[in-house]
Amino acid sequence: MDNFFIWWGLNFEGLAIGLLTFIIIGVFHPLVIKAEYYWGVKSWWLFCLLGVIATMASLFVHDTIVAVCLGVLAFSSFWSIMEVFEQRERVKKGWFPKNPKRKEDRV
Repeated sequence: MDNFFIWWGLNFEGLAIGLLTFIIIGVFHPLVIKAEYYWGVKSWWLFCLLGVIATMASLFVHDTIVAVCLGVLAFSSFWSIMEVFEQRERVKKGWFPKNPKRKEDRV
């Protein structure tokens, strides 16, 4: 099978990175919604911690696809910090359900 791809000169790395980026971003959308629902904006530090860990890991990984995916994971995590605060505003507007068991955030 490798000879087929070499013969055609095809490089699937770009498509693999694109697909994995799409999946990572797609997973973070419901994660932000759930994090805000259960923990409120206090969950921002979890996304920050994940972002820092993924950033550090991407610096030490030698495989290009894995390093790029860790970088995408890191910056998706950092972007999610902002999204958690914006999700709180969307909940206040009534666009998303509010968790009745959680007290108001003081942040």
